[in-house]
Amino acid sequence: MIDVLYEDEYILCVSKPNNVVVHHAHHSRNVADEDSLLQIIEEQLGCKVYPLHRLDRKTSGIILLAKETKFVAKFQELFTKNEIQKTYYGIVRGHAPETKIIDSPVKGRDANVHKEAETHLSTIRTVTLNIPVKPYNSSRYSLVKLLPKTGRLHQLRIHMNKISHPLIGDPKYGDKNHNIMFIENFNCENLFLHAYSLAFVHPYLNKNLLIKTNLPKDWLVVFEKFNWKL
Repeated sequence: MIDVLYEDEYILCVSKPNNVVVHHAHHSRNVADEDSLLQIIEEQLGCKVYPLHRLDRKTSGIILLAKETKFVAKFQELFTKNEIQKTYYGIVRGHAPETKIIDSPVKGRDANVHKEAETHLSTIRTVTLNIPVKPYNSSRYSLVKLLPKTGRLHQLRIHMNKISHPLIGDPKYGDKNHNIMFIENFNCENLFLHAYSLAFVHPYLNKNLLIKTNLPKDWLVVFEKFNWKL
């Protein structure tokens, strides 16, 4: 079951689980094996929807969808003009800086072109554990709040790796030893990056919206172990 967070005549806002692709690319090899988010919504709610922004397969959390193609442009304009405030949470290796602006170009979908990318980070919680992870005899983690000011492919995952605080559970940009530690000790192998909220002025209803979603189960397991809360 997909959680519906907000709905009106123009948009649907849902919480995407980890490891669900938003929609299949043409000729995708996985089409037969798994349903996309759009297919699950169509099955569950009986309506066709159109994604207004991207969310990686590995990333969980909030995603905004239009109910008709004629509504897409006005909402996408909010994203291109940076008039939608996106808030993510991540769990990363090490004790991250209290606050930091990461302003570092990221390769676009055309792999040869680097595009400007900016992320604002603040650290909410930290922990040191007596669990050895090579090459150290203890391990340290941080809960970070991430506000992307641009929307590049894998931006947050790349930016966290760039400042040596990769996201836990990231198979591409992460630290394998720490990923294994989370699997072995907490039985958690998903990427710890969660799109938590969206704030914007609805272009048709002209009202302020702040839509939030709950943290996935893995996060609650880790929060309990680390004695963390948001």
